[in-house]
Amino acid sequence: MFASIRGRYVPAKQLVSTVRAAVPRGRTMSPAAGLISRVSNYHKPARNEAFKRLTKDDLSFFRTIVPSETILATAQVGGTADLIELEGFNADWLNKYRGNSQLVLRPKTTEQVSQILRYCNTHNIAVVPQGGNTGLVGGSVPVHDEIVLSLRNMNKIRSYDELSGILVCDAGCVLEELGNYVGERGHVMPLDLGAKGSCHIGGNVATNAGGIRFLRYGTLHGSVLGLEVVLPDGTILDNLSTLRKDNTGYDLKQMFIGSEGTLGVITGVSIATPQRPSAVNVAVLGVPSYECVQRAFKLARRRCGEVLSAYEFWDANCMGAVLKHHELKSPLAAEFPFYVLIETSGSNKEHDDEKLGALLEELMEEGIAEDGALAQDDTQIMRMWSMREGIPESLGKTGATYKYDVSIPIPVLYDIVGDIAHRLESASLYKPGDMTRPVKIVCGYGHIGDGNLHLNVVAEQFEDRITEIFEPYVYEWVASHRGSISAEHGVGLMKRDYLRYSKSPEMIAYMKRIKDLFDPNHILNPYKVI
Repeated sequence: MFASIRGRYVPAKQLVSTVRAAVPRGRTMSPAAGLISRVSNYHKPARNEAFKRLTKDDLSFFRTIVPSETILATAQVGGTADLIELEGFNADWLNKYRGNSQLVLRPKTTEQVSQILRYCNTHNIAVVPQGGNTGLVGGSVPVHDEIVLSLRNMNKIRSYDELSGILVCDAGCVLEELGNYVGERGHVMPLDLGAKGSCHIGGNVATNAGGIRFLRYGTLHGSVLGLEVVLPDGTILDNLSTLRKDNTGYDLKQMFIGSEGTLGVITGVSIATPQRPSAVNVAVLGVPSYECVQRAFKLARRRCGEVLSAYEFWDANCMGAVLKHHELKSPLAAEFPFYVLIETSGSNKEHDDEKLGALLEELMEEGIAEDGALAQDDTQIMRMWSMREGIPESLGKTGATYKYDVSIPIPVLYDIVGDIAHRLESASLYKPGDMTRPVKIVCGYGHIGDGNLHLNVVAEQFEDRITEIFEPYVYEWVASHRGSISAEHGVGLMKRDYLRYSKSPEMIAYMKRIKDLFDPNHILNPYKVI
């Protein structure tokens, strides 16, 4: 296969060989690890004083349910842990949202979760369910002094059917570990995220996570076959079905997929895992405009539709950040306004190679792509993906990062990036290339196939004068194009007050009625979603 450099054709392998070693896919993302600490002054909702404040008696009861080594409690509630030991549970990994929980419980069984919630519901104690804590909207950390119910100790695989590819596991299983397990048995997980080394499958389901395999395998609403959920009153809903077809009444599991821990605590997941493709190809292209990003996608679907598994894009600002902070060298000879990553996955390498090769030649002959590189082995595939997946962490290392995960019709998907940059320039807060201004970078990347843009604004620190430039303007802009204010990150605390830009008053009213039905005392993940 060949790639073009300024009109010349050279072997793609020669290009990719210049890429240096990168942080491998699936790296663990610890809360705030390696990131610049610039805590946000976001506006917290007032504490609901109807919630009980914890006492030593409460801690004594919890010690009868779970072993002492699975409890972290500060002196304020009768424990011995230092507050710093709870830091990783109280703060999100971007260090933007931070609570003040004095108690972390790490149960090992569904029955323990049930007993904890039953007690909390009876005594009106607020609880925040937490998985890997890799969320970006403040949904997985406490707002005030809620108990953190960590699922990290519930990490067992319960069963796996190698014929059907159906996996049943605890909610605390790490996504990457599940991927390795089913990979050894000829299958793949139907979702893949940059945070897969830390995120939990229960959290993925609770937030209806998307990721880079969405184009090929779709939403978790289709992949998840069953759930085990503990309701706020301690009731265990055992719906861990392994059936692909079950048309018997209401499909209750769908209520909990994307509910962000506000209706119940997911403790078990049954999920269908697709057959692992035996032939995978990845190419990175340099393109001159967003219009060409769209044209390339249209052609990729036409030429490689049955094997196209990912189509990602990012702009020059994203590329600059990731090359700098991960010490990478671009596989392309020049810089471009936009970059595209195309992945194909199939069962016939010769067939797929021919398809992708023909696509790349056509893209370059038509002037849609001006340069490109095709990976020649798994190591080069990993390095190419590291450019795309390393963007969020790279931006976090650059400064305080405002993140907006939105769905917008593809033709206008990138327009909002230029619009926000212009507003910040007009306010004298930003100038492209000037890293001394309060705002350093305005950039965008995402999943073209899903109409999902990640708009990022990197500042020296979180400030109201910056936030006011694009909130609620971003949401108004998205709503004006009939988009969604959250494509895959959820609502959490960050977008709770802006839900009206994506949902009608009638829909929000029914969402509140559903919340009242499942959680009448509102103890589960309070202050979030609605």
